[in-house]
Amino acid sequence: MVESDHTKRYRTRMQRKKEVIDEAIARADREQGLLLILTGNGKGKSSSAFGMLARALGHGMRVGVAQFIKGRSDTGEEAFFSKQDNVIWHVLGEGFTWDTQNLERDTETAQRGWVIVQKMLCDSSINLIVLDEFTYPLKFGWLDIATVLNDLRNRPSMQHVVITGRAAPDALCEMADTVTEMADVKHAFRAGIQAQKGIDL
Repeated sequence: MVESDHTKRYRTRMQRKKEVIDEAIARADREQGLLLILTGNGKGKSSSAFGMLARALGHGMRVGVAQFIKGRSDTGEEAFFSKQDNVIWHVLGEGFTWDTQNLERDTETAQRGWVIVQKMLCDSSINLIVLDEFTYPLKFGWLDIATVLNDLRNRPSMQHVVITGRAAPDALCEMADTVTEMADVKHAFRAGIQAQKGIDL
């Protein structure tokens, strides 16, 4: 069967692409615990982090979650993951800042939560930690950024940490291995649609 010009061009293009990808894979010869930041105004930051949590559990890894803003315990992710083996789950917040409206209380809550996280960051048996909505305690000054960066820097060498939340501080992004910024193109909430179970909750 004679190949068409289009088929030949496609095969040549894919061969070149494979060579580039194979070279990049060969250069990536180190293993280490990663610090990943999921930020931006778009939806899906926490959802992406919990997808990684599921992936880690699929590999038999031990995982920890610390939710810093959410004060509710009826979300689908907690209902599912808290029943799984190898999961440590902490709801550390008391609700959104516009609900609490109390700087001193919000600061104390965040600092108590960070003590719990510090213990997880010292535990080499925890392979992946998700710090959900963690950018806000840093943005509002409830936690000292230098202390946080130092604790993250000194965690076990193969421990992965995923941080979610809008407006991730520059210092945190500079330290991170991977930073993803999610864009808000369109959102159902602005059309008057409530948060939906299985999608938002």
